[in-house]
Amino acid sequence: MPERKRIAIIGVGLIGGSLAIRLHEKKLSSKLIGVEADKEHAQKALELELVDEIMGLDEAIANSDVIILAIPVDKIVQLLPGILDKIDQQIVLDLGSTKLSLISCVKDHPKRKRYVATHPMWGTEYSGPQSAVRGAFENKAAVICNAEESDEDAVTWVRAMYQKIGMHLLEMDAAAHDLHAAYVSHISHITSFALANTVLEKEKEDQAIFELASAGFESTVRLAKSNSAMWAPIFMQNREYVLDVLNEHIAQLERFKACLEKDDDQNLLGLISEANKIRRIIK
Repeated sequence: MPERKRIAIIGVGLIGGSLAIRLHEKKLSSKLIGVEADKEHAQKALELELVDEIMGLDEAIANSDVIILAIPVDKIVQLLPGILDKIDQQIVLDLGSTKLSLISCVKDHPKRKRYVATHPMWGTEYSGPQSAVRGAFENKAAVICNAEESDEDAVTWVRAMYQKIGMHLLEMDAAAHDLHAAYVSHISHITSFALANTVLEKEKEDQAIFELASAGFESTVRLAKSNSAMWAPIFMQNREYVLDVLNEHIAQLERFKACLEKDDDQNLLGLISEANKIRRIIK
């Protein structure tokens, strides 16, 4: 059982709020402090009892043992060095979907070892504290990157925290994380955004979309409802790997297009059969 600590969560939205619920349920926090730039979100987080108190950033740092950044990755890059400037021996971790840029921004910081770079692989298309989910993170993966660059006590507590809330752990270097995240997460979102734009451009009748859209369409385009303030910075920070997977995805689309243009049903069947092999991995 990891030691109970005073925990400050910077950004009490979907991810931060859902984590707050789990930290409370699993008795990992002796006090939960919220830091929230949006006043309406701050008030809602208190109303929903996601946190015990809302504080300003400096006050929260001074009154916490653990500081968790659950904000868009571009904001983490801006705040992380300054937070490390102000801590003593607190543990600092982030929940961002990219890792290399965050680790790079503090690689020479004298308190770098108090920072643990993590990515809990869970989320929904919704945002804000009202979207916080009970039972989140259960049986999902939590990635810890470049653990050897962090203090052992900090990594030990973070590992135990993730395991206590029901996650299984993976450890890898930041570049490998960003590559894999581009292929299994980021491309899904960018494809969903593009599909939504395609349908909205070509189908001008909102009612027709609403009435005719099947469950397949809904599941494919669901991610297009995701928060742009969160996802645009992820794509930009991970643009090298996102461009790599996007180029491959476009090439695959061109193969399907060529089959249709050439009336080539055999190759079309082959492409679909090849794709069916994903059943081995995803049931």
